[in-house]
This record gives sequence, C-alpha cells and structure tokens, in this order.
Amino acid sequence: MFSLLKPGRTLAALAGSVILAFGLYNVHALSGVTEGGVLGMTLFLHHWLNISPALSGLVMNALCYLLGWRLLGREFILYSIVAGGGFSLAYGLVEQFDPLWPQLAHHPILAAVLGALFVGGGVGLSVRAGGAPSGDDALAMSLSHLTRWNIQWVYLASDLVVLALSATYIDLSRLGCSLLTVVLSGQIIGLVQRIPLPSRATPSES
Repeated sequence: MFSLLKPGRTLAALAGSVILAFGLYNVHALSGVTEGGVLGMTLFLHHWLNISPALSGLVMNALCYLLGWRLLGREFILYSIVAGGGFSLAYGLVEQFDPLWPQLAHHPILAAVLGALFVGGGVGLSVRAGGAPSGDDALAMSLSHLTRWNIQWVYLASDLVVLALSATYIDLSRLGCSLLTVVLSGQIIGLVQRIPLPSRATPSES
C-alpha cells in the first residue's frame, strides 16, 4: 500500500511536519497564543463542560480523518500517516532541548506573527503533499474539496467560529493575538499549497 507514496511528496510532508513541530514548541507553547480548530474546540469543551481534551481531541480528530478518507481517498490517509507520524517524532525530538526564544513569552504579537510563519509554512507543505498532520488540516482539506473554496478561506472560517466561542472565556488581548496568528497562518497555507512539487512535474506522479 505504501508503494503509492511518491518520494517528492513524502519528503514535502515530512519537511512540513518538522517545521510545524519546531514552531509549535518554540513559539506557541511559550507565548500563550492559541489556535482555532480542533485544539481550540477541545479547550472550549474542557472549560465549559469539563470534558477532557484527551477524549474530545481523540474523537474530533478521528472524525476529521474519517471524513478526509471518505472524500479524498486512500492516498490522503497514507500521506497523513507520514505527516502525522513525522510531526510526533519531530516534536518528541525538539522538546528534548530548551526553547530557542524564551523571551517570546513577553512579546505576544511577535509570537503570533512568527508562529503563523511556522504553522503556515509547515502545514502548507504537508497539505500540498496531500496529507494532514492534524485533524484540523484533514477537516480543512475535506471542506475545501466539498465547497471548492480555496483552503485558506476554509481555515479562516473554521478558526473564526472556534475563536468566537473561545471569546466566552479567553482574555480579549490574548484572543486578538490568536486571531492574528490564525488569519496569517491560513493565508500562508493557501500560498504554500499552490507551490508546485517536483513529484507533480511528471504525468506518472500527478
């Protein structure tokens, strides 16, 4: 089954996962800037309904990947295994070291912009390769396929819904930085997704 994987797309999915893991550990984990999507929804459910993010995250991610498999097919699942597995391995590696920029904890706006660059670039590469490193990305890819919207607008719409719900319990200044990072990261994902990959250059790998 894994013989369906193309080297160029596989490397892109792995590279994107490494960039994403690096950014989440060195920027988001320090700054207190949150995200929308599944992560933001798990925090919302935990705050108001006391549902553990371990349970809600598992269920929501599983449903997102199931939807992606039904709409996008077997290749999507294969590249998502590469992207998701690569992310877990990369995050496990980078967290063995001290954060590179601990001072970002005191500069939320800078953290929001820098975090968006890492998330947008990393997720964009993985999505461009055809895989989703998280359930958020699987959902965005599926909804983009269904609606024919550009993926950056799907990310923005879903993140805005979750951030609006999060406004019921998150400080507005922190929410503003979170809004900045999700808007920027979604646009960057859309830009990166349109970059041609080497593996798409030949008909046999299209």
